Amino acid sequence: MRKLVISSAILILTLLSIPSALANSLVSTSPISGSTVTRSPSAVTITTQIALSDMGNTVVVTDKKGTRVDDGSLIVDGMGVLIGLQSLVDSGLYTVTYSLLSDADAPLEGSFTFTYSAPAEISAPSIAPSTSSAAPPEIGGSTSATSIFVIVLLFLAFVVLVSLSLYARKIFKGK
Repeated sequence: MRKLVISSAILILTLLSIPSALANSLVSTSPISGSTVTRSPSAVTITTQIALSDMGNTVVVTDKKGTRVDDGSLIVDGMGVLIGLQSLVDSGLYTVTYSLLSDADAPLEGSFTFTYSAPAEISAPSIAPSTSSAAPPEIGGSTSATSIFVIVLLFLAFVVLVSLSLYARKIFKGK
């Protein structure tokens, strides 16, 4: 009788834990929730445990003033969702709010934040034509040590090839 009660309790607990084991939850985010980034991300990605539905998902990224900074291009790929971002200019806290749907679970809703720390000065690299007539530097110049090393490797490869062919001849003549 006691074994029956214990078995029944284990069965009930197992059956009650199955729905919570199948519940959708976040696996990862990029940028990482709570992190500080110094380069403007081009997109925000969210990965979940369960495959997402192709329709009905929403992800909104806002700055500290509540202005949307995402470009509205939402891509759902299996268990991941990606939304493109406009180029971030202002430093501050950015909030990602999401509502993600899967076929087997209730909507996964929530939000997370990341901080963008803009560089003090953004400058574009400038390319100026060169007026010097100096020869370009030699890249990957060969030295005598490199040449000797390559010759030794080739010799060893040849020795291995001859040895394998003699061994193969011995095996096939023995049959």
